Amino acid sequence: MTSIVIAGGGTAGLALALALGARGHRVRVLERSEPPPDGPLVKSAELWERPSVPQAGHDHILNALGVRTLRSRAPAVLDAALAEGARLADLTTAAPPGPVEPGDEELVTLLVRRPVLDLVLHRAVESLPGVTLSHRTTVAGVLTAPSGPTRLRVTGVVTDGGERIPADLVVDASGRRCASRSWLAAAGLPAAGDLTGPSRLHAFGRFYRLRDPDGPPPGPLNRGNAAGGIWDHYSAVLHPADNEVFAITFGALPGDRAMAALRTPAAFTAACRLSPYLADWADERAAEPLGPVRAIAMPPNILRGAGPGRQRPVAGLLRAGDAACVTDPMFGRGLSLALAHAFRLADLIEEHPAVDEWLGLAAAELADRVLRPWYELGVHDSWSRAERWRAAAGAPPLPGPGRPVPPVPPVPGPVRVAASAAAATDRAVWRGTTRIGTGLATPAEVFADPEFLARVRAAGTDGSVPSGPRPPTYAQLRRAIAAHAPDHTHTHTHTHAPDREEG
Repeated sequence: MTSIVIAGGGTAGLALALALGARGHRVRVLERSEPPPDGPLVKSAELWERPSVPQAGHDHILNALGVRTLRSRAPAVLDAALAEGARLADLTTAAPPGPVEPGDEELVTLLVRRPVLDLVLHRAVESLPGVTLSHRTTVAGVLTAPSGPTRLRVTGVVTDGGERIPADLVVDASGRRCASRSWLAAAGLPAAGDLTGPSRLHAFGRFYRLRDPDGPPPGPLNRGNAAGGIWDHYSAVLHPADNEVFAITFGALPGDRAMAALRTPAAFTAACRLSPYLADWADERAAEPLGPVRAIAMPPNILRGAGPGRQRPVAGLLRAGDAACVTDPMFGRGLSLALAHAFRLADLIEEHPAVDEWLGLAAAELADRVLRPWYELGVHDSWSRAERWRAAAGAPPLPGPGRPVPPVPPVPGPVRVAASAAAATDRAVWRGTTRIGTGLATPAEVFADPEFLARVRAAGTDGSVPSGPRPPTYAQLRRAIAAHAPDHTHTHTHTHAPDREEG
């Protein structure tokens, strides 16, 4: 039995605590935020104040990878989420005609808000006798001891209140800020650089609740578990969640003052009315807003400790979830990757009870195998999306002076475009591309299949997009948003295409 401190009580930290506590390890979770209020779970989740997790107030999806992880590793958590109003969405309802194959049953996503899922995990962890949850507690640094003649190992943590907590293993699950970088620097321990690739996106989201829970949905879900689209100059996507709640999220380039007005409810609603598949959902007769429009700058794609100057692992310290890898949130992979990584990290800890440097090496190999493919895909797809949107906005292309070179795509662009087009009519191709989109298979795995490539070639598509509702032009969307901005004249006369890159 190992004593473990987990710094961070988000999705990854809670999932890891659940996996380790169920195996008999003594675990203490240290979390900066307030504890969730008591009471019925859904209401408590809605009232849970978590300023240290600002993204929790935005739309999330648990894709097929996440559902598969819960089904196999924590079925009681999945059952509890479903009992609290979450729903499983069958993605095959959007598939072209064709025979059902083994594995199609995995093509589902869980429709649930992030706070609801996190609170289900939180209560599951609380019920374990060997796990302690300490809220309002921040790890300020690490304790160290010699490990050989020239190396140190981590032996515990020091909290912001001065408490010294010894541990066989410390896991950084602090999220995107990756607090262990500052811990290692303060302890004089070398740390490898990170690999990064900007997402180049701002998002604007709002939650709604259907007024008639027993009536038919206001409109179709043209994307299986979602409505809307990722268009040539912006994205506008709706995701249903639990208990008749749904979220609409717009993605736009930073630096675009006209699109920045989406943060105002009137402009947000005007954009919904123009965007394919969203108008009926945003109609005030169909749904009521649950709060303001929330704006957020998307974080970059990051793979921790894999950059130049890669060091040998520090014994006694691991990273989980976003502290290990961040992917562009608009692709909806982060929550599922956090769960998958946490449970597989628990397997490694079980296999290496000595908690030595070999555990660190195994964790680095796990990150390369489980996280790196999605980091690399995120970097390329974020870049491609920004290029396409900047061209539509009349902005100069990337790279400009001082910009990095474009990332190498995991699969040649023309092949991916042909596969996307073929997926509209060929169920086997649809199945392969959907398994990529839901995290069940990497692009390298799917596109290495000769039969899959043969089906793509046989489809003979020219890469054109199937007919259907089209979004407004960039100019039409800007005019509609500007007309509903708080200061109509100022916004209209000073809007401009994005001309700079923001982090």
